[in-house]
Amino acid sequence: MTVAPTDSTKLNAPPTPPARSQRLKADTMATHDVLDKRIMASKPFDNPRNYARFLQAQYAFLRDVDALYEHAGLAALLPDLAQRRRYASIAADLRDLDAALPADAAEPPFGAELDVATALGWLYVSEGSKLGAAILYKLAGKIGLDEHHGARHLAGHPDGRARHWRDFTAVLDTAPLDAAGEERVIAGARAAFMRMHGHVEACA
Repeated sequence: MTVAPTDSTKLNAPPTPPARSQRLKADTMATHDVLDKRIMASKPFDNPRNYARFLQAQYAFLRDVDALYEHAGLAALLPDLAQRRRYASIAADLRDLDAALPADAAEPPFGAELDVATALGWLYVSEGSKLGAAILYKLAGKIGLDEHHGARHLAGHPDGRARHWRDFTAVLDTAPLDAAGEERVIAGARAAFMRMHGHVEACA
């Protein structure tokens, strides 16, 4: 006969460790918060001129990470990887506003032989920004922009932002990584937030 666990057995069971995506959020929260505050301090949705500068910073970052969406290791984990890219849509947004495309970066953020763990950290920031874009899209609407003009890259995925994010985090949480890989994921995400912060400063 199987004996059901007692309440004390349940209480003494080790707690379930947080998922990798939850740990990554906690480990990058301070860096992310600094970036968000810097972006909003520039008042990007007060007028089209401010918004264009925000777009230029976003464009520079999405240009940085565009190579991730052709990364063979990431594609093996995420079959829809190529369909997640937004580089072309933000270029169209800049054209809508007759805003210049930022010059190419002097130094690329990473080399051609980018390991999967670091790439996942960078992708976490790129994909995560789509969740925050839900609020930004509404703010863009107040200055007359939408998914057809000026705010394409902020528009949600047809399947919904939440589902699109859950599909990504399911892969992020289960990708096989060793201890060194866990550290590289965090380092990659922090580097991505800092890279975007640099673009915001450069376009201010």
